[in-house]
Amino acid sequence: MNNQMNPIIQPRRICLRPVPILNALFFCVVACIAEAEQLSDTDLKNLLARIRENPVTRADFQEQRVIRLMNKPIVNSGKVWFQPPNKFRREVKGDSPSLTVSDGRQLWIYYPNFKSAERYPLGKRSPLDSTIAAINSALNLENVESTFRIAATRVDNGWELELTPRTPSMKRVFQKLTMRISDNLQAERTDMLQPNGDRIMTTYSNQTRAPLPPSTFEFTPPPGTEISTPLGQ
Repeated sequence: MNNQMNPIIQPRRICLRPVPILNALFFCVVACIAEAEQLSDTDLKNLLARIRENPVTRADFQEQRVIRLMNKPIVNSGKVWFQPPNKFRREVKGDSPSLTVSDGRQLWIYYPNFKSAERYPLGKRSPLDSTIAAINSALNLENVESTFRIAATRVDNGWELELTPRTPSMKRVFQKLTMRISDNLQAERTDMLQPNGDRIMTTYSNQTRAPLPPSTFEFTPPPGTEISTPLGQ
């Protein structure tokens, strides 16, 4: 018998070879899905309570903004400080530095390269209230149940939370916020999908829970700073 393979049979044998591999991949995917256990309402409530008991007050961050109209994402890094429920400080480093400070009553955004600052009032149904609530949720999940629907899943070395807004004002800020929480109850990563399709992905590191002095959330514009109030108040 001729040992040369029949050219008609050869393609058929090649097509059959990947079948066991595809089956193995299929069962691997099914197993991974099965391992992602969704938390019950009681377990979710307990998890949120544990996070709030000892909230993070400071962290380094790396942020990537994916904007549909731009070819490359915008990358920022810096530090953030936080005190529940509505005080925070965010310092962005690099070629375009900025400082954002909220004391719960007003919010300042300072641009040192331009020696300019913007001041926004908070509360009294300010347009920025929803944005502040979104930032707060990413750091300590304070009072998050009243403004978001939450689905939580147990994953490797932590939990994954998916937050979808309840209110129209919050829906104007983002469509969905996905959070990765570590086993030591710290936010490691957030992924925010905005209504226009843009995304903001942030990773956190070097988190601490030490108390912060009140001066952390105070800001006085340096002499010569041009101050504007975009909301006219």
